[in-house]
Amino acid sequence: MTLRAVVRGVGHYLPSRVVENAEFEATLDTSDEWIRARSGIERRHFATEDDTTSSMATAAAQSALEDAGLGPEDIDAIVLATSTADLTFPSAATMVQDKLGMTHGFAFDVQAVCAGFVYALANANALIVSGQAKRVIVIGAETFSKIMDWTDRRTCVLFGDGAGALVLEGQEGAGTTDDRGILATDLNSDGRHRDLLYVDGGVSTGTSGYLRMQGNQVFRHAVEKLAATAETAMERAGVTADEVDWIVPHQANIRIIQGTAKKMGIGMDKVVVTVQDHGNTSAASIPLAMSVGRKNGQIKDGDLLVTEAIGGGLAWGSVVLRW
Repeated sequence: MTLRAVVRGVGHYLPSRVVENAEFEATLDTSDEWIRARSGIERRHFATEDDTTSSMATAAAQSALEDAGLGPEDIDAIVLATSTADLTFPSAATMVQDKLGMTHGFAFDVQAVCAGFVYALANANALIVSGQAKRVIVIGAETFSKIMDWTDRRTCVLFGDGAGALVLEGQEGAGTTDDRGILATDLNSDGRHRDLLYVDGGVSTGTSGYLRMQGNQVFRHAVEKLAATAETAMERAGVTADEVDWIVPHQANIRIIQGTAKKMGIGMDKVVVTVQDHGNTSAASIPLAMSVGRKNGQIKDGDLLVTEAIGGGLAWGSVVLRW
C-alpha cells in the first residue's frame, strides 16, 4: 500500500468588485480589444476595502472545508501560497489559522509567486506522505492589485485578486496510477532570470514597490519550461498525455496556455480555462481554476489532472494528481 495525498474538498473566493477591460480605457492608452488579443483576459476581480489576502484565503478555506464535510478541528496544517501577505510577518497562514478558530497544528506561507500553489501542493504532499500531517488545507491567495503600477499598461491590466483552496487527506492507495491523490511532483527554479519578473520594493528599499515584468522574455521561457516540467511529472507518475483528462494550468495568458497544451500534444478541449474571467491571480489561479472546473462539472472523481505554473524567480513546477 502507498500513502497518497487525496483531494477531499475544493473552494474559492473572489472579491465582489469586477473590473471589465473597458474600465482601463479612461486612464490608459489601451482598449478591450488590445487586452483580449494579447492575453485573453476580459475582466478580473479587485479586492475591496474589506478584502485582504488572509480574509480571502480564509473564505476559500471555509468553502473547501464545507465541500469536504470537515471542520477546522479536523485539519493538522495550513500551507498558504502567496506573494502578497498582509504583513511582512507573521505569515498569512497563521492569520487564516486564527480566523478559522484553529488553535492546534501549524501553518506557514510558501512564496514562489505564480508557481506558489504548485510548490505548496508539493510541500503538503510531503507532509502527508511523511506522516507529519493527515489533513492539510492548501491555499493560494493574492491581492496583486496592491502592487500594480497603474501607469504601466503592460502589467496592470493583466492581474487580478482572489483565493482558492484544497483540502488534502492522507489515504492508502495501491501504489498504481489508478490511485486517487497526488501521483508525482516536479519543482524547479533558476535565479539567473530574477530580473524578468519581480517587485522593486521590500525591506531593502523601505517601500512595498511595484510589479515589473519583461513580458516577452517571460513568455519565451514559459511555454518551454511548463511543457518540460509537466512531461517530467507525468513520467515520474507513469502516465502519458493521452491518459490526461484535464490540464489545469496557471492562468496567466491564453497564448501561453495554448502554446503549452500544443507542445504537450493535448487539445484545448482538455484544458480548464478561467483567465478570461479572473486575469492572472498568481498563486491563486490554479486552485481557483480547479474550484470553478469542479463546480462547472468539468472535473469529475477519478479524472487525471496535470497542473503547471511558472512565476518570478524564475520558479516553475507541476503536479500530477487523480481527483
